[in-house]
Amino acid sequence: MTNHFFGDTAVLLGRSLRHISRSLDTIITTTFMPIAFLLLFVYVFGGAIRSGAHSYVDYLLPGVLLITIASGISYTAFRLFLDMKSGIFERFQSMPIARSSVLWAHVLTSLVANLISVGVVVVVAVLIGFRSGAGVLAWLAVAGILILFTLALTWIAVIPGLTAKSADGVSAFSYPLIFLPFISSAFVPTDTMPGPVRAFAEYQPTTSIVNAIRDLFTQKPVGTDIWIALAWCVGILIVAYIFAMVVYRRRISS
Repeated sequence: MTNHFFGDTAVLLGRSLRHISRSLDTIITTTFMPIAFLLLFVYVFGGAIRSGAHSYVDYLLPGVLLITIASGISYTAFRLFLDMKSGIFERFQSMPIARSSVLWAHVLTSLVANLISVGVVVVVAVLIGFRSGAGVLAWLAVAGILILFTLALTWIAVIPGLTAKSADGVSAFSYPLIFLPFISSAFVPTDTMPGPVRAFAEYQPTTSIVNAIRDLFTQKPVGTDIWIALAWCVGILIVAYIFAMVVYRRRISS
């Protein structure tokens, strides 16, 4: 049964990746906005923002990487929505394949596409001055956090992908996720914010994730931020996965 699941997922993943390779404009589109934010904040606002001893691009990059992922997962929801509307799910259900492999193929496609987008953004950041003395283990830790974050948001994206009534509706869910890093420590220190905003910023998920990645890049002790970040990512991933599978079973049984 396990081999059956992995084999089916691999075949369906290949199908989804072929679709991505034929429409590279998807990756270009999802990286355009984060790169625009990166350039805008570094070259327009950066001179007026207090970011400590490090250059502003070093301070800014972790938040931009989260925005890149939040932007990219909207396309996962959209592709899933198109599959639902085209009737391909019904055809898959008539075939002897593991049911959950259909969703996992979309999720893993999202992971691959978002890692490519994140890589492009990092390259642009390096070109405009980002520098990190972090070692291999620190970079692997950053990659692990970003992978968990991508999986968590992608399983959230699966839910509107299965339930949305229109293409506009399926895309709109990502806007709050893209906006969330702006009310965090991603662009400015939280101690510069007014009371209620500061309280929200300090205790919402993206702040601990941004702080953990920033500390890893700058070779600072990560403290409790990394454990809080991992707890948020794993917690969101588990809850989103459970809800997505419940919705999926209801949709394919109706």
